[in-house]
Amino acid sequence: MAAERRARWRREIDWLLSVTNYVVEFAPSQQKNKDGTEMEIMTTRQRTDLHMNIPALRKLDAMLIDCLENFKDQSEFSYVSKDSPDSDKRNDEKWWIPTVKVPPDGLSQASRRFLQYQKDCVNQVLKAAMAINAQVLFEMEIPESYIDSLPKNGRASLGDQMYKNITVDFFDPDQFLGTMDMSSEHKIVDLKNRIEASIIIWKRKMVHKDTKSSAPWASGVSLEKREVFEERAETILLILKHRYPGISQSSLDISKIQFNKDVGHAVLESYSRILESLAYTVLSRIDDVLEADRAVNKREPEDVAVETLVGSMTLSDFMGWEVEQGNADLDAKKETSDDQLVKEKIGVVTTKKISYLETLGGVNSPTARH
Repeated sequence: MAAERRARWRREIDWLLSVTNYVVEFAPSQQKNKDGTEMEIMTTRQRTDLHMNIPALRKLDAMLIDCLENFKDQSEFSYVSKDSPDSDKRNDEKWWIPTVKVPPDGLSQASRRFLQYQKDCVNQVLKAAMAINAQVLFEMEIPESYIDSLPKNGRASLGDQMYKNITVDFFDPDQFLGTMDMSSEHKIVDLKNRIEASIIIWKRKMVHKDTKSSAPWASGVSLEKREVFEERAETILLILKHRYPGISQSSLDISKIQFNKDVGHAVLESYSRILESLAYTVLSRIDDVLEADRAVNKREPEDVAVETLVGSMTLSDFMGWEVEQGNADLDAKKETSDDQLVKEKIGVVTTKKISYLETLGGVNSPTARH
């Protein structure tokens, strides 16, 4: 990152965040008078969510910049120009990115360790930025226009087959997702939209607690069952966000951002989304280099398993949905890296706390996310 571009980035981020100094709340404070008496007064301070999350986002920002800076002296890999005769056309979704060129005998062990360490650091940034962004979106008010567009019940939103799969007696989220068609981003986003709509419908029914048959939100399903269905749907959403971190925003998220009137939420959401996008891009570029190195050395997947470690696990593993499968290798990883698994779970699952500053304490010892 050029020095001029980095300075411009810092300057524009400061402009973005400067307005948050005036998003304040009242707090009680003690004032000592000249005669020695004390009295309680109300003073203003920066709103709690901004006071806690902006330093966390600045720290994530600095980590990403440092990661980019660490690559300035590397000389083992390069990018082939598209106009070069040695350039190979990419056939994947990253066709516009130049092809990575590594030495004929592959990267050195030192470079591999360096790349893996940088990947782990970026993974931590991505997790934390996603968590903060999800929390801010969660706190935003749901627009009335979105509520008015919802169907009357969860079955209508999900469809008969999907509703049947999510309301069975013995529910397995991985089995549920296995029956879904997720061959394209459009279908994944559509699934996410349907599930989020059903969650809101069930929540509204539990809040209203209106059992009159004439009520538009009335249904024969008990409140206890609705709560179970909602929990299952939220679990599916968490798994989708974990498996597809670069997926487009859902209709609910877009609606919240469009009609949001809270300046503090707008700043937090945009800053965390920018960092999330940048971290995902850097992570993809690092993966390109590691993949090129594996292709040159023709390394088997078993050799790469050591590099991914905890990152190869899904959110279902963290939540204990597949304990009965008795995977010996997975159990061994859990026994040897409990602290890492706890950090993974905190960074991805816990999205209902105001601050994630405390969870960033473990960033100095990063663990893989994917």
